[in-house]
Amino acid sequence: MTTEGEMTRAPAGSAKRALVGRMSWGLADQAASSVSNFAVGLYVARSLGVTAFGVFSLAWVTYGVVLNVSRGLATDPLTVRFSGPPGPAWRGAVGRSTGTALAVGAVLGVVSLAAGLGLGGRVGPAFAALGVMLPGLLLQDAWRYSFFAAGTGRKAFLNDVVWGVALIPAMVVAARVGTVAAFVLAWGASATVAAGYGCVQSGIRPRMAEARGWLREQRDLGYRYLVENVSLSGASQLRAYGVGAIVGVSAVGAVRGAELLMGPFLAVLMGLSLVTVPEAARVLRQAPHRLARFCLLLGGGQAAGSLLWGAALLLLPGRLGEMALGDVWHSASPLIVAISLGVAGAGLGTGAAAGLRALGAARRSLRCQLFASVCYVGGGLGGAAAAGAVGSAWGVAAATVSGSAVWWLQLRSAVREHAQEPIREVRTS
Repeated sequence: MTTEGEMTRAPAGSAKRALVGRMSWGLADQAASSVSNFAVGLYVARSLGVTAFGVFSLAWVTYGVVLNVSRGLATDPLTVRFSGPPGPAWRGAVGRSTGTALAVGAVLGVVSLAAGLGLGGRVGPAFAALGVMLPGLLLQDAWRYSFFAAGTGRKAFLNDVVWGVALIPAMVVAARVGTVAAFVLAWGASATVAAGYGCVQSGIRPRMAEARGWLREQRDLGYRYLVENVSLSGASQLRAYGVGAIVGVSAVGAVRGAELLMGPFLAVLMGLSLVTVPEAARVLRQAPHRLARFCLLLGGGQAAGSLLWGAALLLLPGRLGEMALGDVWHSASPLIVAISLGVAGAGLGTGAAAGLRALGAARRSLRCQLFASVCYVGGGLGGAAAAGAVGSAWGVAAATVSGSAVWWLQLRSAVREHAQEPIREVRTS
């Protein structure tokens, strides 16, 4: 009896340790990525000044939109359908997925290059440089997601470390040149080095020629995830531009300052997001009845963590806040409660979102994301019109909580449908 009990407990303990290990690598990878991004932003800002840094930021924001396009078409379907041990099926899918990311980078890179050459001035060279670097940037990100889909987050972490190390000499050279385009090229070139290292790590060559086949195979997921991802990033940009137009640029700075205070916790959320869909997919394969509970624990834990972090920020002495944000602290501190509630609502919703993606319910997740994006923009701009920056923060908080409720209603319906599928198959056979 004792031996048998030990044997039944061992696999469960091993599975839990494996889960903790995979999530730990997700957090470590995001920490490496966040630190390097923060260092790049700080170094460029100090080297170029406010105006030139604004131009660099435009290129950075554009990269973020393109990155969401690549993830929707290439890596999001990969994590949903091919999360598991790196066997032949995974290797074939990764070759086509990374080839698709490379193709997206090439096509949109040409567009960015042409736009940069046409614009000229200060902005043009930055976009031209971004166009040249987009293939390497998107391929590096595709390797990260491929490694997490296989449960080998350690490789993703090492890949980001290689990018960070390559950034150091590249940024030094760019500082000597002293132009925005030089910094964009340095940033992209170091990512290309990491992308090449990803090929060595995996032993897989991206099959760009099979990108069309991948898009055709994954069209039921890929195009919906594309719209979903772009609507998410687009809503944030529309809100920022709208708040600036309605209230003024200072209000945008106040909101951004409060969001920066949530930065360490947001880095944790982003790190978890690298592994949540693959883990939800594993739960679905091994114990489908536990999927809803897994998503609830995931979302509830993130929401609770956000509220605890917000409470800690409220206890932060004013002089420490001033040291971190300078004069922005006085405008940002009244927004902490609302921003914390907004992040908590978003964290709760991401638990349900992971479940919907694991189920492959792309139509439902697209519907949820579009609703959440409309609420986000409407709440943020409506609140800004009513009560400035504080009103915008509370409007976004209400929007994220409402969006989270819709995510969970859709997950409940999708879980019920999935549970009934075997019954339908038995009846039709």
